[in-house]
Amino acid sequence: MEIEQTALPGIGLKHEFTTHTGRRIGVVSHRTGRRDLIIYDKSDPDRACETVQLNDDEADALVELLGAPRIVQRLNALHREVEGLVSVQLPITPGSPYDGRAMGDAAIRTRTGASVVAVVRGGQVNASPTPDFRFAAGDVVVVVGDEENTAAVANILTDG
Repeated sequence: MEIEQTALPGIGLKHEFTTHTGRRIGVVSHRTGRRDLIIYDKSDPDRACETVQLNDDEADALVELLGAPRIVQRLNALHREVEGLVSVQLPITPGSPYDGRAMGDAAIRTRTGASVVAVVRGGQVNASPTPDFRFAAGDVVVVVGDEENTAAVANILTDG
């Protein structure tokens, strides 16, 4: 699917795509942080028939509603395609040596060959976290690899 990006001078950025049914949907990200969800008129793709202003909490909720199920679907599809691939959910406990530390400090992929694909914090999914993402007690780390690699990640996150 192609997502078009358009700079809106003085306003921010607009991202748009067309659904498989021909509906055009866009999001305007304002420099102020506000986001507008735009649904265009099917008969006139240049005319917005509905605009919904979203505050940060509403935008996060929409991402959660749309994003978390997609991550699970993708992982399930990978499991069906690749024999031996597993995903595990590992908690960061208050005694973990990585509580408060950056994910890159754990060097998980280098040390185990497994990949961290998401971190769930407070019910929100942080997909594809970067090495500077800081773990916190209560996080759930979603790891993909084989059984041996994912077990090694569990040891790293609990023992260092």
